[in-house]
Amino acid sequence: MMRIDLISAVPELLVSPLNTSIMKRAQTKGLLTIEIHSLRDYTHDKHRLIDDKPFGGGAGMTLKAEPFFECIRKLSSERVYDTVIYPSPRGKIFSQSDANRLSLHGNLLFILGHYKGIDERVCQKFPGEEYSVGNFVLSGGELPALLMVDAIVRVIPGVLNDSESALSDSFQDGEMIGAPTYTRPAVLEGITVPEVLLEGNHKAIAEWKAKQSQSFTEQWKKINNL
Repeated sequence: MMRIDLISAVPELLVSPLNTSIMKRAQTKGLLTIEIHSLRDYTHDKHRLIDDKPFGGGAGMTLKAEPFFECIRKLSSERVYDTVIYPSPRGKIFSQSDANRLSLHGNLLFILGHYKGIDERVCQKFPGEEYSVGNFVLSGGELPALLMVDAIVRVIPGVLNDSESALSDSFQDGEMIGAPTYTRPAVLEGITVPEVLLEGNHKAIAEWKAKQSQSFTEQWKKINNL
């Protein structure tokens, strides 16, 4: 079983997505445990403050180190984490190969920033892997964490009802985009499903899918200047 812990300043952003669809199925099957930890539960002042103005000035607020220190130490005293993950704009772009590798671990700890970020001493005290989900700005690490957790969990054996489904996804075969898919009816508003998919010739279907995948991949690389 995999266990994923997430420390967040805004835990309510995580609750519904992590208890719905594939995430719920994985937990119901006993393949996954997810625990969400509110940073405010590790404060000791009457206002439960988790942020403060950054040294050196500048706009925005920074999440304080002390609540993270206390929460991480408590969790680490209860289990050994295979790795600590920080969603971060300075991190490596998260890829399918990262999801595949992380899905083999037993315990993952996500530390999520918000506002202008986390006091750097948290990263220094508890080093881990930093990942970005793209070159754009979000309000916090919650949404990137949800993307990464979903990508990790769905490739855990037994989570999906069809084990081949995840293996045929885009990016599972290097940087290849998956072929387009169709379902019934065969004709809809004058648009017909490719004939090869209706004939039952598995070899021809496989060849068609390979060609389509190659074509979509070339288009993807072109529009992304790769």
